[in-house]
Amino acid sequence: VMAASIESLLAEIAGIEDPIDELQSLKTALLSIPLSALRDSVSGQRFNVIFSLLLSNEREQVELCVEILERILLALSPVSLAQNYRVELQGGLTHPNETVKILAVTQICRMVGHPEAATEILNNHDILGAVINCIGEENMAVAKQAIKSLSKLSHSKPGLDMLFHSDLLKVMKDVMATSDIVRYRIYELVVEISSVSPISLGYCANSSFISQLIGELTGDDPLIRATAIEMVTTLAHSQHGRQYLAQQGIMDKLSNMIRGAETDPFSSLYLPGLVKFFGNLALMDSPQQVCETYPAFQNKVFEMALDPAPAMIGVALDTLGLLGSTVEGKQVLQKSGEKFKAVLTRMSKLASFGATELRVRSLDAISQLLTLQPEEQTDDLLALTESWFHLLSNQPMDMIRNISTQPFPELHCGALGYLCKLMISTPSFMEFVLDRSLGRTKDAKDAKFELVGSLVGSSTAAEILGSQYYIRLKTYLREGPYYVTAVATVGTEGAD
Repeated sequence: VMAASIESLLAEIAGIEDPIDELQSLKTALLSIPLSALRDSVSGQRFNVIFSLLLSNEREQVELCVEILERILLALSPVSLAQNYRVELQGGLTHPNETVKILAVTQICRMVGHPEAATEILNNHDILGAVINCIGEENMAVAKQAIKSLSKLSHSKPGLDMLFHSDLLKVMKDVMATSDIVRYRIYELVVEISSVSPISLGYCANSSFISQLIGELTGDDPLIRATAIEMVTTLAHSQHGRQYLAQQGIMDKLSNMIRGAETDPFSSLYLPGLVKFFGNLALMDSPQQVCETYPAFQNKVFEMALDPAPAMIGVALDTLGLLGSTVEGKQVLQKSGEKFKAVLTRMSKLASFGATELRVRSLDAISQLLTLQPEEQTDDLLALTESWFHLLSNQPMDMIRNISTQPFPELHCGALGYLCKLMISTPSFMEFVLDRSLGRTKDAKDAKFELVGSLVGSSTAAEILGSQYYIRLKTYLREGPYYVTAVATVGTEGAD
C-alpha cells in the first residue's frame, strides 16, 4: 500500500508544471513511515523526477525536494546509493543552493564509510575531485562534510593511493592555493589523515603537505603562525605524530619560538598555542622530561600566570592544572621553589577576586594541584599538597568561604568539589572544619556553618567524603553555628 501511494505521488509529480502541493504530500507520506518500513517501499523505485526538480530557481521547490531526498536516501543502503544515485549526487556537489550541496556531500560521506560502496566511489575519479573542490566552498558546513568524507576515504590503502598517488593530489594543491582559510582546511584534512597511522602520516609527509605546514610555523603573519601551532598540536596527539615532529626538530623549533617571543610585539597571538602544545606534550609523554628538556616552556607558564592579560593567565592556569594533575608534574612544580610559590599566591587571588571565568579556571587548576588519588596518598605527597594549601592564603578557609558564597553556581561547584577532595587528601583539614575550638569569632563560626551547610547540600559530598565524615558534618549542621560542648560551657561559667 505504502509503496503504491508513493509511486502514484511520484507519477503525479512527474506530470505537472508546479508540483508544490504534491511534493508537500509526498514529504508528509515519507515522514509518516518509519525508516525501516520505508526501506522496503522505496528500494525498487526511481526518484529521478525529484532530482530533476532540483534544477529550478524556485527556492521552495528545491528545499522541499531536499527534505524528501534526505528521507529517501537515508532509507537506502550506502551500496544502493553508490549503484543508483552516484551521478545525481555528484551533480548536487556543484548545485548553486547550499542545502543541495550539503545533502550530496553528506550522502557521499555515508558511501565512503562503507567498504563496498567506497569501492564504487574509488572507481569514480570525478566525484572525488568534486568533493575536494567542496573544501574550497564558502559555506563552512559543506567544507567540513567534504573534509570528513575524504578523511574516511583515507582509512584504506586504495583510498590513500587515490588521494596522494593520482592527479587528485594536484586538485588538492590547486584548491589549497585558493586562500589562507582554504589552505588551513586542507591542513586540517592532512592532520586528520596523518593521525590515523604511521603509514597514513607517511603519505602526507611524502606529498610535502607536512613540511609546508611546518614552514608556516615561522611565517611572518602571527595569526597564521597561531593556526599552524594549533594544527601541529593536533598532530602531536598521536604517538607516531610526536615521533615524527621530534625527528624533524619541531619541539626545539617551538621552544626557540617561546624564547624569541620576548622581542616580538605580536607574540601574544601565538604564545598561548605554544604553551598548550608543550602542556599536552608533558601530559602525554612525561612532565619532568618536557620541563627539563624545554625549560623555556615552564618559565613562560609561570610568567604568564603572573601576566595582567586574561588570555595569558587563562592558558597558564589550564596548563598548571594539566601539569599538576599528575604526581610527576606536582614534583616538577615543587622543585621550582619560590617561582611556583609566587604563582600559587596569584592563583588564590584570582580564585577569590578575579573575573568569573578566571575564577573558575583558577579553582579547577587549584583543585587539580591539590588532588591526590587514593593510591598516591603517601606521607610525602600529602605533606606537599597540604603545604600548597596553606600557601594559597593565610586564611585558606576565608578564601574558600568567599568563593562558596559567590552568586555564581559554576564557582560553587568548583569550590565545593575542590573542598571535598581536599578533605579526603588532607585529613587534618577535615578535623579543622569540624573542630569548634578553632575560629572563635562570630564571623568565623558563621563562615564554618555556611561551609558545612554547602558541603552537606552538595550532591557529590556524600560520595566523595564517605559516610563517616558526612554524618559528622550533618551532626554539626543540626547543632547549629554556635553550639558549645558541655565542658567548655562549665569553664566559661566559672570564669565569670
